[in-house]
Amino acid sequence: MTPALVDSNVLLDIITNDPNWCAWSEDTIVALADQTVLLVNPLIYAEVSVAFDRIEDLEEIIPGDVFQREALPWEAAFLAGKCYLQYRRSGGARTSPLPDFYIGSHAAIKGYRLVTRDVRRFRTYFPTVELIHPP
Repeated sequence: MTPALVDSNVLLDIITNDPNWCAWSEDTIVALADQTVLLVNPLIYAEVSVAFDRIEDLEEIIPGDVFQREALPWEAAFLAGKCYLQYRRSGGARTSPLPDFYIGSHAAIKGYRLVTRDVRRFRTYFPTVELIHPP
């Protein structure tokens, strides 16, 4: 089965025990872990790290034997820049985080599925990426 890149919002749902999304995020990660490879990249890792004071605590929550680490491909950086430019030219806010574009382009370039709750931007700028999201 195609590997799945796990967006930071899904991991943070679980870490913070989000009352609205924790159950969906947990159930989805558990189901996927039995079927495929789960991945995080440096940007996802960085976004999740803000919830922790120590790297050891972060590593306990997203262990490397469950969530494989993968560097961002250079081609993904190029695609992220192009998609971000399109976003800005169509009136997108300058405050929009560029990391989302890197995450989407990583999934697009590598042919990965993306587990996320933030589907609108990914559908718009990365229509070839299969999204795993809440109904």
